[in-house]
Amino acid sequence: MDYETNLICAGVFADVWKLHVESEMKALVSSCVVLPCSFKYPAQQQPSDRIRAMWHMKSNWDFIFHKDPTMLKDSFRGRTKLLGSLGDSNCTLEIDEVRNHDNGPYCFRVELETSKKDKYSFVNNCVSVKMIEQASKPELQAEQSLQEGEPAVFKCSVKHTCPSHQPTLTWSHSGNTIMGYKNIGHGNWEAESLLTFTPTKEDDHTSVTCTVKYHGNVQGEMTATCPIFVKEQANLSHIYIPIISGLGASLLVGLLCCFIFIRCV
Repeated sequence: MDYETNLICAGVFADVWKLHVESEMKALVSSCVVLPCSFKYPAQQQPSDRIRAMWHMKSNWDFIFHKDPTMLKDSFRGRTKLLGSLGDSNCTLEIDEVRNHDNGPYCFRVELETSKKDKYSFVNNCVSVKMIEQASKPELQAEQSLQEGEPAVFKCSVKHTCPSHQPTLTWSHSGNTIMGYKNIGHGNWEAESLLTFTPTKEDDHTSVTCTVKYHGNVQGEMTATCPIFVKEQANLSHIYIPIISGLGASLLVGLLCCFIFIRCV
């Protein structure tokens, strides 16, 4: 490959060869990171099998992804793959088993089979990766003061950059759970779990814990705990006893007054 010529021509063809990536991504060490990527080229749209895609180090052109595994940098073999369809101009890359030295920057290169000249390395639009050594604990949202017999909802969520291997969230309390995932932009995702249960008086002065499990051997705070306090539900005995007690006291006072009045007469 004539990389030197490609670099010289980069400025000339930059208006027709275009790439969209995030300039910086965060990654949990030992998990995976997905680098969103889309590209545009001047030639007529081609099917995936007529497009060759590569990702390489910016500093020394070592390949971290290549169709030919013998071309790969040793430390990346078996750890990278394309997630998108090249025919749809999607060059999204997954790096698995992230290591604390996988900082990059990484650049995308595309070669079309339409012509020997139809190739381009986006060396001015590369991606750096910021390593996160320890995971932050999940975010847990809930009301601490609950009413016995009334449904309570707890929400637990974590943000991440590994949508190809979504984290899981589990609860220490039984109930109905709903798990969801959403793209919050710029390569970031949020995993969210909702727990719904009806508290009883046995739940008073206890706690609910949410635990996250990431893809890979991630280290850090994996749990978040919320103490709960349950207000006892009012029942008929709570209503009638005070009323009966009040009526009884009133009747007793009335009888005493009558007795005193009769004695006085």
